[in-house]
Amino acid sequence: MNHARRTAGLALVAALGVSTLAACGGSDSTGSSGGDGGGTKSRTVTLVSHDSFNASPAVLKAFTKETGYTVKVLKSGDAGEALNKEILTKGSPQGDVFFGVDNTLLSRALDNGLFTPYQAKGLDRVATDTRLDAAKNRVTPIDTGDICVNYDKKYFADKKLAPPQSFDDLVKPQYKNLLVTENVATSSPGLGFLLGTVAHSGDSGWQDYWKKLKANGVQVVDSWEQAYNESFSGSAGGKKAHGDRPLVVSYASSPPVEVLYAKPQPKVAPTGVATGTCFRQIEFAGLLGGAKNEAGGKALLDFLISDRFQADMPLNMFVNPVVEAVPLPPLFTEFGATVEKPETVAPDKIAANREQWIQTWTSLVVK
Repeated sequence: MNHARRTAGLALVAALGVSTLAACGGSDSTGSSGGDGGGTKSRTVTLVSHDSFNASPAVLKAFTKETGYTVKVLKSGDAGEALNKEILTKGSPQGDVFFGVDNTLLSRALDNGLFTPYQAKGLDRVATDTRLDAAKNRVTPIDTGDICVNYDKKYFADKKLAPPQSFDDLVKPQYKNLLVTENVATSSPGLGFLLGTVAHSGDSGWQDYWKKLKANGVQVVDSWEQAYNESFSGSAGGKKAHGDRPLVVSYASSPPVEVLYAKPQPKVAPTGVATGTCFRQIEFAGLLGGAKNEAGGKALLDFLISDRFQADMPLNMFVNPVVEAVPLPPLFTEFGATVEKPETVAPDKIAANREQWIQTWTSLVVK
């Protein structure tokens, strides 16, 4: 299950190389990743992404049939690592389109001038609250997901204890030593959870909130993989690893994943979502400055917000469409959680405070 492995990799490592990009997907019929192929216009468009990008082969073939372009996917590590590589290769990108920068790191990409503005066809059908760069269209919203605390239903039923439902619940004594979360300096879900607490408790209150969480026994691990598939008692991986934490920071879409991959599939999801602990994550794609196949990149951005691609995302990447007319699959509506009022933080506020928030959090919680 790779639905939430979007670790942030927040520190920009100057020595980070770019030779480890793993290519998959279609091949380049011209022998070029986007050049003119010896005088012939390239029919390959290269999408650079984090490792969690996934699309049905039939959907990518449909794009080829519609446009004549074959998609080549370069998976470039976790979300932060992939972004860092693009910053280091600015102007001479590894591909044509970058997918996977989210609202927690968007300012880093925009401040570094990575993208060429382009208004994708069909953008008027995209939810307006996801269009965070509407004035310039340097990036196009592609999907949303809610970072939320998940709980192990069996644990709470066995203990005859109501699971927490809000940020305030998490610091109550009955939930002492039950929560595991990710390090905000190394994990995108961890950073999103921190931002949720900032939005909930305010600029002057979030530090005290985390002091209370620490006093209540919160466990911090480096990655979502460790938290969800090792420490969390409610996931299939956590059960195998004898995880002892019945609360974990993950996604509102995690329960459907537990159902989809279980054999046999249960009639009820084994995990639930504390919907009062959620932060809205928005992922974007953009046309990379210096792209060798700019026309193909624009066609791909158009396709990423088409009904066909948007409908394919939920069961491949476990995220929500941004095109409001595209319905969620039954698995999501039956087993997932609807988050009516997720916490949000304005991008400019994240840009101005992110690094200081991370440093302060680290000194309060880890050191």
